[in-house]
Amino acid sequence: MYKRHCFNLSTRDVEDLMAERGIAISYESIRLWCIKFGPKYAKRLRRRHQGYGDTFFIDEVFVNIQGKQHYLWRAVDQDGEVVDVFLQGRRDGKAAVRFFKRLLRVSGSEPRQIVTDKLRSYGVAHRDVAPDAAHAAVYNLFNLGRHLISANHYRFSRQRALASWRNAAAL
Repeated sequence: MYKRHCFNLSTRDVEDLMAERGIAISYESIRLWCIKFGPKYAKRLRRRHQGYGDTFFIDEVFVNIQGKQHYLWRAVDQDGEVVDVFLQGRRDGKAAVRFFKRLLRVSGSEPRQIVTDKLRSYGVAHRDVAPDAAHAAVYNLFNLGRHLISANHYRFSRQRALASWRNAAAL
């Protein structure tokens, strides 16, 4: 499951990788493992997370699910770590307030600054939820900013991320 979540492989890709190593398992079993164990690993990783940056970038996109339009709200910190992703059926003030409350709960602290695309609903949420502020688990662990750091520091950070993954995955 580590390879599936860390490297964005399909369950069929993981099935092929396992077959290459002599392990016969169906992609459906891998999918069921991801459903069963994924949330547990994510919870453990969030508990051990070092914290997010103090600037959040928030945006929403339109997505169609079974022909019905929904809104996918997403917050990312200044280092590119996904703080939270939230799917809702509305794009109004109530939806923004719900997302902001969830964002503050997930992040564990109020950001120093929140950058938005000036959607009016954000103003409502800002006034209701974060009056004194200026405004996702596995991906964050391995999003190391390879292009921003030296190779030695990247290797060290990757080893630390792998150790954190092993600790979260230990049952």
